[in-house]
Amino acid sequence: MAKIEELVQELEQEARTTRRTLARIPEDRLGWRPHATSMTLAELAGHIATLPALVTDMATWPKFDVETSNEEIRASRPTAASVMDALEMHDRSVAQAKAALAGMDDGALAEPWRMVRGDEEVGTIPRGALFRSALFSHWYHHRGQLTVYLRMTGVAVPAIYGDSADEPAFPV
Repeated sequence: MAKIEELVQELEQEARTTRRTLARIPEDRLGWRPHATSMTLAELAGHIATLPALVTDMATWPKFDVETSNEEIRASRPTAASVMDALEMHDRSVAQAKAALAGMDDGALAEPWRMVRGDEEVGTIPRGALFRSALFSHWYHHRGQLTVYLRMTGVAVPAIYGDSADEPAFPV
């Protein structure tokens, strides 16, 4: 199996789990945050829902300037207006990511991708490694953060990679 196909399969599997987790957000708690410096549930949901679409940028940008690109991304980060809005953003984002990956081959995953700060190079990694760390691991990190928010608001946490305290991974 080609590496690109493995990424698409992982995206599809994790998207189902992420969607199930987003669907648990209580509509009446979208403005809740565990701390003044934390994202609200609506902000976190919007971030999680739209992360997969970053593959489109990562597939086409030859570099990422941490001085300008981070601010542009933060400024354009959507906030979910409702749980349904988060689910719709998620579905669109996953579809965009799948389309971007479908247009690539394993050779594209090996291409170098540069991170810069202005004219200074911060680092270079293969595009496939970028997808793994900046997209997938980042996505999973925030999904885990969402499960903590759910627990703190009294919502049952879904089984993700195994049983949760509230739900078996493989119900009988």
